[in-house]
Amino acid sequence: MPENIFNPAIVIPVYNHEHAIGTIVAQVMASGLPILLVDDGSDIPCQQTLIALAEQFPHQLSLLRLEVNGGKGAAVKAGLRWLLDNGYSHGLQIDADGQHDVADITRFIQAAESEPDSLITGYPQYDESVPKIRLYSRYLTHIWIWINTLSFSIKDSMCGFRVYPLQQTVTLLSHCGNRMDFDPEVIVRWLWRYQKVTNLPTKVHYPLDGVSHFLLWKDNGLITLMHTRLFFGMLWRMPCLLWRKRDGQ
Repeated sequence: MPENIFNPAIVIPVYNHEHAIGTIVAQVMASGLPILLVDDGSDIPCQQTLIALAEQFPHQLSLLRLEVNGGKGAAVKAGLRWLLDNGYSHGLQIDADGQHDVADITRFIQAAESEPDSLITGYPQYDESVPKIRLYSRYLTHIWIWINTLSFSIKDSMCGFRVYPLQQTVTLLSHCGNRMDFDPEVIVRWLWRYQKVTNLPTKVHYPLDGVSHFLLWKDNGLITLMHTRLFFGMLWRMPCLLWRKRDGQ
């Protein structure tokens, strides 16, 4: 496929969201874009729901099944690689639990088409449904992201509503975590290497089916380790990052 052809698709990582995924798929299908569901080793009820959806919509929806649950990051990685291997240029990531505003898909895709070499990322506008602990903990993560990039270019590093340029993003995946540490790590590594990030405001609601797979101690531990890795990665990149700031990049 020629590099200048814009050919986007949607990737949705799914782990035991059998009650919400049908509604999400119905909403996302209105975009007209191809959809890839990545089953991250879900239990049998969710497996069956995903298989039924793939059989119901064979022309627009594909299903990639991972035998073992590896975490959200592992599912997104597998999905992005699959999309690239199957000829797509960009992958729009959206969560399976209904927290993201599906109506913004068109706006995100239009931004990606206008800026095909930029990572388009959501900048959440929360309603009253957001758990306060999540809201406050995100600010701590934001501080570390700003330190590790020496930049305020990333307004939110944890939003899972994004459009990735696939060719470039896939080169970063082996360096990124497999669980909830994936979203912040991949966007920092993107900024380090490719620089272009576009933040779009988007409404966020928590969540449609009440299922969260964030493991308090494990995922917070992994995120802490991730920030530590990025900090030391920033140190040896510091001259380059500061030079960019001097040049106004």
